[in-house]
Amino acid sequence: MNKSTFFFLVSALGFLVSCQSSDSTTETGNAEATSITAESYGNYVAALAADELEGRKPFTSGEKKTLDYLEQEFRALGLEPGNGDSFLQEVPMVEVTTTAAPTMTITGAKSMQLQGLQDYVIWTRRTEGAISLQKEEMVFAGFGIVAPEYNWNDYAGLDVKDKVVVVFVNDPGFYSQDSTFFRGKTMTYYGRWTYKFEEAARQGAKGCLIIHDATPAGYGFNVVQNNWNAAKLYLDPRGKNGYNCAMEGWVSKPVAEQLFAAAGMQYESALAAAGKAGFKPHAINLQLSTSMAVKTRFDKTYNVIAKIAGAARPDEAIIYSAHWDHLGIGKADEKGDSIYNGAVDNATGVASLLEIAKAFKSLPQKPERSVVFLSVTAEEQGLWGSAYYVENPVFAKEKTVANINVDMLIPSGKTNDIVLVGKGQSELEDILAEEAEKAGRYVANEATPEAGLYYRSDHFNFAKIGVPAMFTAAGIDNVAQGKEFGKKQQENYVANIYHKPSDEYSTDWALDGAVEDMKLLFNVGNRLASSTVWPGWKTGSEFKAVREAYKK
Repeated sequence: MNKSTFFFLVSALGFLVSCQSSDSTTETGNAEATSITAESYGNYVAALAADELEGRKPFTSGEKKTLDYLEQEFRALGLEPGNGDSFLQEVPMVEVTTTAAPTMTITGAKSMQLQGLQDYVIWTRRTEGAISLQKEEMVFAGFGIVAPEYNWNDYAGLDVKDKVVVVFVNDPGFYSQDSTFFRGKTMTYYGRWTYKFEEAARQGAKGCLIIHDATPAGYGFNVVQNNWNAAKLYLDPRGKNGYNCAMEGWVSKPVAEQLFAAAGMQYESALAAAGKAGFKPHAINLQLSTSMAVKTRFDKTYNVIAKIAGAARPDEAIIYSAHWDHLGIGKADEKGDSIYNGAVDNATGVASLLEIAKAFKSLPQKPERSVVFLSVTAEEQGLWGSAYYVENPVFAKEKTVANINVDMLIPSGKTNDIVLVGKGQSELEDILAEEAEKAGRYVANEATPEAGLYYRSDHFNFAKIGVPAMFTAAGIDNVAQGKEFGKKQQENYVANIYHKPSDEYSTDWALDGAVEDMKLLFNVGNRLASSTVWPGWKTGSEFKAVREAYKK
């Protein structure tokens, strides 16, 4: 999972989700879910997290071993290849390594020289030639959002072609006291930094700089600094007509305050103006100069796709997803261990696909709809495997009923709760709540919805194309030892294990909680696979209109 603050953000005490069933779906029992066991699950996790798989990094021999293992296990369970006659889907990618100039010059009524890494972090997605920006005009576009459903357009009346756009992080709702304005404190997709770069490119901008502020961003500037001159993976753009800004990046809040002052503006006044209806974007009479050297390497990686074909409507699919990749071999820890095994992140999620597949295979009758098990690549690099799949789907979006994503199951024992990430998005959460209640459990909401966690794992790419997508996280209300114990377990994982060589499988793991979570996710998918119901997006979701545009 590519989000280091994840468990801090979801582990605080949630509250019971209040919901009612939105559909009348076929009732199914839990008998088949009993085939999901801690013993077989632990064996899958141990194999996927073994040193022999070398940390499961794309473009390495560890990838080949991982792909071979997954194909072997899906075949052993009796599943069919999910991509024609193959279990693999090739994902062409490019590695772009940017070496940015150490300084950036801003000229205007007051000029300044900014220091790379300390004041700003920039990179490029472009794969051809060096990047040179010479006295490029800078413009201020508020939050950089075009959201028709909110009657909001930060680019209205402003031509930003070949200019550098400066925008705030998050969205206007974060700063309001109104939960109906955007979604209040809950971040929408429009608040995500990825969206802002995408929208700037759609507007024809040459560059986009996001103003970093730790509170609305959800993380410190040190997280941004990790991108300084780092290699980044993207989908191979060759043969496509897509446009990317020549420069993407961030500036620190103190630097943004200096930029606004140089433009004769006050930071807080600009922020307040940008958050009100009727905001007008405008030039700020500053010019930017800097450069970047670019090195590229093209290669390919693979998604793994297995399926159980539906007996009645095989062209309709429920897709379970989890990312198989992790960080490979890197810097050794204090014990000399350099293999980043990724046992929790995300061998636990991939192993859950195998366990849930086993449960579906144990049904006395095949499901009416197809059930697909999609293990994607390059999540750690930017959700690229799932992005490629939705661009090149085996099942068209019009025929994809739902996506259920599994990313990190904490092995800390049974919990009364399961955490829902992204409350209020889709009707899948209503089915989850019903199934949890049957099991004597409850659904808790993520503690900090303003952090936008719903947009940070592979289900998000399905949501972007309008497919209802659900993402859950491990609960903290530990059955045996209470909430404080569960919270400390997750905090310990983040502080001492997450994205470190110490994320290794142990036979001491308490897997019974993960088993209960998998049973819930199986029951949700089984209800959909055994019915004619098409779950929808809820009013207020930014993805509702996308689905309705093609699903009528």
